Amino acid sequence: MPPANATPPTPALRLDGAPGVAGSGSQLLADWVAAHAELAGPVVEVPARTQLFAAGEPCRGFPLLLHGEIQVYRESAQGRRLELYRVGAGDICLVSTASLFSGAALGADAVTTQDSALRLLGRDGFERISEVAPLRAFLFEQFASRMTDLIAVTDAVAFQRLDRRLAAALLGHGPLLRVSHLQLAEALGTAREIVTRLLRRFELDGWVELGRGEIRIVAPRALREFADAPM
Repeated sequence: MPPANATPPTPALRLDGAPGVAGSGSQLLADWVAAHAELAGPVVEVPARTQLFAAGEPCRGFPLLLHGEIQVYRESAQGRRLELYRVGAGDICLVSTASLFSGAALGADAVTTQDSALRLLGRDGFERISEVAPLRAFLFEQFASRMTDLIAVTDAVAFQRLDRRLAAALLGHGPLLRVSHLQLAEALGTAREIVTRLLRRFELDGWVELGRGEIRIVAPRALREFADAPM
């Protein structure tokens, strides 16, 4: 047992500066960037709803999110969005990683959903971390996880009814969701008017109560049974 006046060990730091697990992939990446600061740009504070990149553009670098959140999505010619995934502190962006590995243009758009801070690791820095075995393993592990998420999105869009996808999207966030119909529509890849019509149907069924900018879940069990019902 250490003496009472012993200095406690310094906790490992994640990319967002919060205590993390020593030896984790995000911690190893944070340590590497700290030791090679000349390869990463300065910390940039980015307000919410800022466009970070767009499909078809060349990738300018590997984004290292320190805090905040990024939504990565595809947008149709009619302006409808389909969310692919979200990036939090310590995560990697699949679209940016794929572009840097292949040299191809970016395949999706990205926007901050809240005030965020990030650094941009240039192509040289990205190639350097790809040569470090533990960091390369972390990149591929995250890449595989994101691919699993994308397959789930593809399955949902292709094979699940929209009303059941909406029911599932309402669950797991507590009894009160502070979310707009447009945000739900973008997450589901459909039009706001369709989401509004389905929510009103759910309200008539007694499953939810609709308010301005919020949705109260009244019957979560009924929503779950509907979402999980066989086709």
